Amino acid sequence: MIWRAGTFEWDLSRRCLVMGILNVTPDSFSDGGRFLARDAALDQARAMVREGADILDVGGESTRPGAESVGVDEEMRRVIPVIEAIVKEFPETAVSVDTSKAPVAEAAVAAGAQIINDVTGLTGDSGMVRVAAESKAGLVLMHMQGEPRTMQAAPAYEDPVAEVRAFLECQGRLAMEGGVEQCRLAFDPGIGFGKALSHNLQILHRLDAFQLWDCPVLLGASRKSFIARVLGVEEMEARYWPTVALTAYAVEQGVRIVRVHDVLPNRQAARMIEAVRQAS
Repeated sequence: MIWRAGTFEWDLSRRCLVMGILNVTPDSFSDGGRFLARDAALDQARAMVREGADILDVGGESTRPGAESVGVDEEMRRVIPVIEAIVKEFPETAVSVDTSKAPVAEAAVAAGAQIINDVTGLTGDSGMVRVAAESKAGLVLMHMQGEPRTMQAAPAYEDPVAEVRAFLECQGRLAMEGGVEQCRLAFDPGIGFGKALSHNLQILHRLDAFQLWDCPVLLGASRKSFIARVLGVEEMEARYWPTVALTAYAVEQGVRIVRVHDVLPNRQAARMIEAVRQAS
């Protein structure tokens, strides 16, 4: 399994990539406001690189349940200086931009980002396919039912696994028809995005269903609220080790990119599972 993103190329047949989350927002659910300032964001990027992040995912618009949208100019004001600084300091670490807006993605790629992480799976901006195709960026397509502001109001599915897979397959074909190479696609089932607890658990139970055309599956379950509901805990810190457990499970199920807040423990979990799997 080869995944290409800009000038980066990874052989994922034996190893999972760790994508560190860098929210330059005032209102993200887990760390909103902590890294809004450029210097604070760069310090966090340095920490994640030291801990072994393969990719840094920079986002300037919160997609937590109930979040309001951010304008293009404001989103670019937040992310572009941070991307430029990271690319300059860490040229061997890939940078991803977490955005659903084609102008933001285009500016981010021009600033050095190598991956576009679109939580709307190309439904948010019809220009995203063109940007991804022309830039040769890696393109992560995620499933979300509804939009962040209302997505958790009343999510409903007859078969969440089949419906999410069908959406991702449709959007993957759309991307390829628009010129995006198959080897640059990755698919994210969108844990917590327009999904009730039972939907999230069913999707996690069938992670293998989302591997399409030998493209990698990305899982973003880090610190999400369904963990708190399963375990009956309230503190954000109580979601730390359950996230590590989910990373180990995901790697065993064939996931090849994990998107996490806490890089080191999740990276260690991935490496241990890989060592055991490869022992034979």
